Amino acid sequence: MSSSNPGSPSATATSSSSASSFSSKAHSCIQALSSILSTVPSSVSSSSSLLHDPTVSSQISTLLRDPDSGSGDNNLCRWLYDTFHSPDPELKLVVLRFVPIIAGIYLSRIALRKSLAGFEAILLALYAHETTARDGQPISVNVPDLTQPSIYHEAKSSAKSQATELNLAVISPTLEPHGTMRSSRRARIVGVALELYYSKISQMPVSSKLEFCEFCDIWATGIQNKPSSSSSSKQKTILLPWELLQPSLRILGHCLLGAHKSKKLYEAASMATKSLYERSLRDIDAKAILATSSLLRLEKMALDPKLNVDHTEIDTSLAL
Repeated sequence: MSSSNPGSPSATATSSSSASSFSSKAHSCIQALSSILSTVPSSVSSSSSLLHDPTVSSQISTLLRDPDSGSGDNNLCRWLYDTFHSPDPELKLVVLRFVPIIAGIYLSRIALRKSLAGFEAILLALYAHETTARDGQPISVNVPDLTQPSIYHEAKSSAKSQATELNLAVISPTLEPHGTMRSSRRARIVGVALELYYSKISQMPVSSKLEFCEFCDIWATGIQNKPSSSSSSKQKTILLPWELLQPSLRILGHCLLGAHKSKKLYEAASMATKSLYERSLRDIDAKAILATSSLLRLEKMALDPKLNVDHTEIDTSLAL
């Protein structure tokens, strides 16, 4: 049996073939998109340039915000759906870049009882992708067990003969396959789409994150500022169950505490978090109050060096 290593001619040929295939897919997607948008700059010739080009992003965002967008026969929704099913991972990122605006507009229009089959098809495609990727497993993290001693503390109870057990906290439960969008599943399906967006958030442009902050504020307050106007409109309050709120706070946490240098993004995320906190107070939702207030405290600690203290570090001022 023969095998190839990464530096062998056969491996190089395979890699070159894959790159050529992805380039061809990207070219086809750009050509298809050019028939939908008014203009696609000549500089947009690859998946990466398609993801980061501000002219293309602005046009797509405008079309998604159109009052008649989101229907089953909408050309842009069909393009986004088809593009996400491309084998090119960078083309999938292009679709994920618009998840905030798709989820935001979709949830904002549910009460209007209009056909949103185009938006639903995209969200269901994201959900199905994540369901397959997780393979029936939940997303969990290992939480330290404080009953066990560590280098930082002594346990109150003796655990000499007890085996250390993992304390797993489930962040996202196991996913069940869903082929249709129902009201009882809506929050979970949209929430999973936001979880997928969060998993790639470091690769998302700032403009996409700003759109997410905008819709978070709308979800929390029900007030939408009209583009190119100082006026605003009141919308029906959107329900914010934990399936939606948790991934939203994780995304806002990145926008507030991440390594980016955008002051505009930080301010938008801070406003959205405060709006969600005020909303949780109005709803008298203890879990949401704790989560949003904790994020606001982390924001405050990040801004004030005096509060950002690592208690595991030895204070050099106490050295002899």
